[in-house]
Amino acid sequence: LNPILVPAINEKLNALYTVHRLFEQDDKDAYIREHGASIQGVITGGHTGISNDMIDRLPALKVIAVNGVGTDAVDLNFARSRGLPVTATFGALTEDVADLAIGLIITVLREIVPGNDFVKTGKWVTNPSPSAIPLSRRFSGKRVGIVGMGKVGRAIAQRAAAFGCPIAYTDVVEMNDLDHRFVPDLLSLARESDILVLAAAADKAKGIINSAVLDALGKGGYLINIARGKLVVEGDLVEALQGGVIAGAGLDVFVDEPNVPEALLRMDNVVVQAHRASATVESRTAMGEMVLASLAQGIAGQRPEGSLTT
Repeated sequence: LNPILVPAINEKLNALYTVHRLFEQDDKDAYIREHGASIQGVITGGHTGISNDMIDRLPALKVIAVNGVGTDAVDLNFARSRGLPVTATFGALTEDVADLAIGLIITVLREIVPGNDFVKTGKWVTNPSPSAIPLSRRFSGKRVGIVGMGKVGRAIAQRAAAFGCPIAYTDVVEMNDLDHRFVPDLLSLARESDILVLAAAADKAKGIINSAVLDALGKGGYLINIARGKLVVEGDLVEALQGGVIAGAGLDVFVDEPNVPEALLRMDNVVVQAHRASATVESRTAMGEMVLASLAQGIAGQRPEGSLTT
């Protein structure tokens, strides 16, 4: 249902299976009518998922492999009722997503994008005074609050700690194996943080970062989102940035991708990415290998390793 961008993985797919690429078809409904009865495995993306109606139209289906970590676009209960294993590529992208979170933090606080533009557009030559660019902000030692302390949250905490940052976090429960401070209330975490990083799985959560949380984060605070766009009330975020309620934001995900609120694109204190946190050769190759393993196990009638539903 979605393209795989790593040539080596596509080569293995083609060697092992008859592959039907629905995303290439103009009349997808007609294509399903023609080929649906023979389909045994589905590869999809976290954002695309698969509808219950499509599942019903694939009577031979044995496995749904999500090439990503988001499963909110798949009805897991429906799949479970059909005995269908649904897998995701948990763990394959942890390091790269955490890397990008730190990259966004440094890029926003140190104002790397405006500094890059200042040099490349020739402004440094005409404005050589050190005061021509406003002073930026240090990352080292800032208080970092992490929303969601799963694998990605922990990897972010490890990296931020190396910068001497005190770490606090919130999650549905306190993690007994962590030394970092647990804050059960999101408002309190925002109030006690200089940088609030969203790393929650977010399959069910929505709009938890609203005007109240942004007010608590405050005018010296920064929001970083490498989780899910729907966690943020984007209208509230735009207003907070425009009004100086918070200092800036680094965003890899949005509510209605690929549509980004126009106001965010005009702000120098906002750095945006096109949902690219896991977009490295290393992560995508590892994800592809996990998809291949899930397909092989599911089609063979085995329970795929890491199945979320069987």
